[in-house]
Amino acid sequence: MDKFYGFDLGDAESAIALLDSPDAKEPRILPVRDAKSFITAYAKTAGGALLIGEEACLAPDASERALRFKSRFLTDRASAKDIKSFAAGVLGELLTGGDLIKGEDSCFYIGCPAGWDAAARERYRAIFEDLNYPPARIISESRAALVAACQSRHLEVGYDILSRPVLVVDIGSSTTDFAYIRGGREVELKTAGEVALGGGLMDEMLLDLAVEASPHRKEIRTVFEASTPWRSYAEFAARRLKEKYFADEEYWSEAGCENTLQLFYEKPLDLTLRMDKKTADQILNGKCKPLGGRSFKAVFTESLRELRGRLSGELPELLFLTGGVSRLPAVTEWCREVFPEAVIIRERSPEFSVARGLSFCGRIDADVRAFRREVRELIDSTAVEKIVSETIDDLYMRAVDSLTGPILEHAVLPVIYRWRDGEIRRLSDIDAELETAITAYLHTDEAKKLLVKPVAAWLKPVSYALEDLTVPICTRHKVPYRALSLSSYLSLSEIDIRLDTKNVFAVDEMTFLIDTIISVIVGLLCGGSGVALVSSGPTGIIAGAVVTLLVLLLGKKPMQEMLLRADIPVPMRKLIPKKRLAERLADLTDDIRNSFYTSLEKEKNEEISSRMVREISEQIETCLMRMAEIVEVPLG
Repeated sequence: MDKFYGFDLGDAESAIALLDSPDAKEPRILPVRDAKSFITAYAKTAGGALLIGEEACLAPDASERALRFKSRFLTDRASAKDIKSFAAGVLGELLTGGDLIKGEDSCFYIGCPAGWDAAARERYRAIFEDLNYPPARIISESRAALVAACQSRHLEVGYDILSRPVLVVDIGSSTTDFAYIRGGREVELKTAGEVALGGGLMDEMLLDLAVEASPHRKEIRTVFEASTPWRSYAEFAARRLKEKYFADEEYWSEAGCENTLQLFYEKPLDLTLRMDKKTADQILNGKCKPLGGRSFKAVFTESLRELRGRLSGELPELLFLTGGVSRLPAVTEWCREVFPEAVIIRERSPEFSVARGLSFCGRIDADVRAFRREVRELIDSTAVEKIVSETIDDLYMRAVDSLTGPILEHAVLPVIYRWRDGEIRRLSDIDAELETAITAYLHTDEAKKLLVKPVAAWLKPVSYALEDLTVPICTRHKVPYRALSLSSYLSLSEIDIRLDTKNVFAVDEMTFLIDTIISVIVGLLCGGSGVALVSSGPTGIIAGAVVTLLVLLLGKKPMQEMLLRADIPVPMRKLIPKKRLAERLADLTDDIRNSFYTSLEKEKNEEISSRMVREISEQIETCLMRMAEIVEVPLG
């Protein structure tokens, strides 16, 4: 992709930025009709000409004129026609001026309020597709503003934004957007979406105050009801006067500034717009009909407080203000009332921040696509399998350490108790019973939970080995390296993506592991050195002289074989206290564990071991791919 256009189509004003070189540090703001920030308005003349920008607002022969149509997109389907007409005019200007050439490898990143859902965004994108724009993607305006701040050479906030919780407040002409960013990512369910509160309401209030103060108010209201073009023209004039006042409020608050319009409908009518300290106070703190009789300040601060209450995580340490209304000193004070602990930063040129951020998003997104390709190539290689295969024995040993004691306690000891109580006739029958009991125990949630710590501990060195491969990929594509850091994901509670450590061992594929457990335990408890568990000291099942006699008559090995096959009377079995059986089993734990290690080395099935390597590797690869997928538009 050669060119990335950022189109901030605002409700009041619009701007277009262009990144057209891999080496460009900043996007260029493209003038449209000689204005870098141009009015979001279009008009059609009696002769059929399509006008946009300020020219559309002032054209005396306009048969059709429309302003502030984007704010109605979610509530009025007809607004799509106005957006399409305006966007068509912008496209024509770009093609005519040579800033856009048909057939070039380019794309458009177009902003929308964060509150728009996927369906609304797709309807919006389709408008531009129908006009034959280059491929378009719709991006949250508040997110774009934050990207612009991170990339800005004038605002040294990149590190803070990437490492601190940030609240973005984007006050546009029709909506106020809130977005909560943490760790460089927009946190799920923490976006307040859009509040129907913007600079356009101030324009309407100023115009209504002027009409109310006019001696011709009835006639002017009649004109506005009958003629949308004249109403739009007057709103545009009110916007310009408001901007003039707040650009130097200290000066104009006493002297006041005004503009007298002449409306030509059935007869000429004068309408005087005036801004002074009293008017400014009415606009900011007075009752506003579209806001249900509440003031601009009341709705804004209420929205901030609601958002603060909804933040279940850390409160923002940095509050980033953007959008035209953010220039008002009062807005900073309102934010400080609700978030006194936050550092408040205001964009220098808020009218261009979204457009610049959108074009930056285009370039970054191209990097992310290349980044994902490289991650896919890593996953498709044998690199992950090689790392897992080289460390799988360590995983087995860690599992043995964690499982041996609990298996003896929860599976083996109950079987021995059942033999003591007569439920199992012979010691030689214990083998099959142990297989059933141990297999069942290894399938329990309790046993799976026991594997979490050893598997997580094993994953640490595995993750470090993987980072040798993933960090260079992140560096090449300007993606924060923690995006592919398994070690970070294992230790940071705010990261949702984790390996399912309880299921790294697929128990049904652990046949050799279960067989080894059983053979070791049976060998030590019921054979080998000779009925190790039950023939121990004077409290054993056959004591003193009886054991000596049997050894003399039969020999040691035949005596053991006879005991294993014997159906010993239950009263004799119960001569061994349960406590003694448990203590004896505890004494044998280390021998069992050491024998387990030896058996694993000698007897593990390579086919099953290879299958486990493959399955564990697939889990890690799936995790890596999910990590890559959430890196949509990184901020740095």
